[in-house]
Amino acid sequence: MSRIGNKPITVPAGVEVKLDGQKITVKGPKGTLEKELHKNISVSMDNNVITVTRPNDEALNRSLHGLTRTLINNMIIGVEKEFSRELQINGVGYRVQKQGNNLNLVLGYSHPVIFEAPTGITFDVPNPNTIIVKGIDKELVGQTAANIRTKRPPEVYRGKGIKYAEEVIRRKVGKTGK
Repeated sequence: MSRIGNKPITVPAGVEVKLDGQKITVKGPKGTLEKELHKNISVSMDNNVITVTRPNDEALNRSLHGLTRTLINNMIIGVEKEFSRELQINGVGYRVQKQGNNLNLVLGYSHPVIFEAPTGITFDVPNPNTIIVKGIDKELVGQTAANIRTKRPPEVYRGKGIKYAEEVIRRKVGKTGK
């Protein structure tokens, strides 16, 4: 019994959902998202309530049941409100600037790192040490934030690098002298 998969999804006002066989299209004030659903999972909609069902209790169908419901719910939330992920840059001389749609990252290398925004993603730089990644697709926002973080992951001795705002870096003690 999937607790998440059995929950019905209520479609808010201003969001339009279309079901075409195994394809779902969600249109809202922030944009439009499309997703191809697995053939084993059936999705039905009546009176702005979406229900996700599975044909039987096989392991694959059980795992897809909750996943499909969560993906559809994230699509609806994304086109209504938009997702965001905040990154912080720590380190002497480390900073970020916005150049058009791209980011110019100065991370201690001999050259600046230019990070291009994928389609559907916008960057906000409120100060030189903070990056906010915004978009309607939760998966793309998370993947873009992870790609930015890989340019200089935080190191454990001094805490220098790019980290998520909510991430806590466990610091190590360095070598001690005699």
